Amino acid sequence: MEIEKIRSKLEEEFVVYDVEVLDDGVRFYLHPKFGSVSKELKLFLTELAGRYSVEFRERYGELVLEIREAKKERIWINIILLIATFCSTTLMGAMMFEKFDIKGGIMFSLAVMFVLGSHEMGHYFAARRWNMRTSLPYFIPFPTIIGTLGAIIKHRGPIPNRKALFDVGVSGPLVGIIASIIVILIGFSIPFRPGKIGEAMIVLGSPPLFELLARLVGYEGRFIHPIAFAGWVGLFVTFLNLIPVGQLDGGHILRAMIGKKAEIVSRTMPIVLISVGFLVSYLYNTSDSIWIFWGFITLFFSMHPHPEPVDDETPLDMKRMMLGVFTFGLALMCFTPIPFRVVT
Repeated sequence: MEIEKIRSKLEEEFVVYDVEVLDDGVRFYLHPKFGSVSKELKLFLTELAGRYSVEFRERYGELVLEIREAKKERIWINIILLIATFCSTTLMGAMMFEKFDIKGGIMFSLAVMFVLGSHEMGHYFAARRWNMRTSLPYFIPFPTIIGTLGAIIKHRGPIPNRKALFDVGVSGPLVGIIASIIVILIGFSIPFRPGKIGEAMIVLGSPPLFELLARLVGYEGRFIHPIAFAGWVGLFVTFLNLIPVGQLDGGHILRAMIGKKAEIVSRTMPIVLISVGFLVSYLYNTSDSIWIFWGFITLFFSMHPHPEPVDDETPLDMKRMMLGVFTFGLALMCFTPIPFRVVT
């Protein structure tokens, strides 16, 4: 770690009255010369945050900057969760066939994990491109109908600028949609006869993109293969993530596109979703619209303001603005009023 270089940069805007060398880094005790930190220093510290753990804080009433060696990721946790999710999704997939079918369950597991993992890896590689510290995906095993709650990555450190925020936000949904389309088309090519679970049957709603793909390949089957269902899940998850609220992917994208005005949209969207839910319930004569539930979930997200990028002044270029509009258009292609319902 180049302590003297960092100190020299800090002394342009701070009085550095003490330096404490730590086992894994350095701690600077500072007194500001001016009222605020310049954009240049913020960008310098942001660059450091790509390699180290950087934290400004108060310690015993003093302003302190700590720069420490970044902790190594415990990849064994990712691996254990990956294996556990593979087992849970395989089990749930095997139950979708006419007879309990482990081979079919493995096919479903690989499909759904490919879709969900592609989404998160899109975020991961975009973050790494901008030298942002982020983790590998953590899959979440859970006894849902697909055997998982999805996957997440953990981001640490500041966001350099609005371009970086946009690229990281948009990459996951776009890569996820491509993976979903591939999986859906594969699923459409495989004949399928479903198993019976009691007297109930789950009927899926068809978003416009799903219907378009079915028409392109001439698929007219009444039932879809679990692999195609994994792709359907990808489209559904993509729409949920692209709702422009808080720190969902849609919230990141809109925040990068229009700046702080995105907070107004973020606070409004839960009301829109709840209203859509009641409208769907009225038009389709249902009493349990998922959009009412999701409206209350997004209300929680909207309560937390989006963190500001270090450079929040430089606007996006026109190409990114157009890509953002296109991405929100794709989100609408993944929407269906009633995603699923149980028919007895």
